[in-house]
Amino acid sequence: MLKSKIHLARVTEVKPDYEGSLTIDRDLMDAVKLLPYEKVLVSNMENTNRFETYLLPERPGSGTVCLNGPAARLGAIGDRLVIFSFCHVLTDEARNHRPLILVLDKNNKPARNT
Repeated sequence: MLKSKIHLARVTEVKPDYEGSLTIDRDLMDAVKLLPYEKVLVSNMENTNRFETYLLPERPGSGTVCLNGPAARLGAIGDRLVIFSFCHVLTDEARNHRPLILVLDKNNKPARNT
């Protein structure tokens, strides 16, 4: 099941020589209960690339969304991303499960939570 989603995250940096991962403002991660090193699926709304990676936290309040390593080749500064995290839920709990969704504005600040 979908656990968490950050919608409309704008890429602020790309670091192709970094080891790999997606670095995100820690406040954004905390808002939807994403953890450091958690596996995520990322969809780039500008070029339709989809890829899996893991998260690294950046300074809270920084607004950082940085594509690192090979992922840096799948997007550019200013691209809008959707970042998905999934979880296992027992069948009995699935009917009541609701994901945490955070929609961002053009400055990577929370526009609304759902």
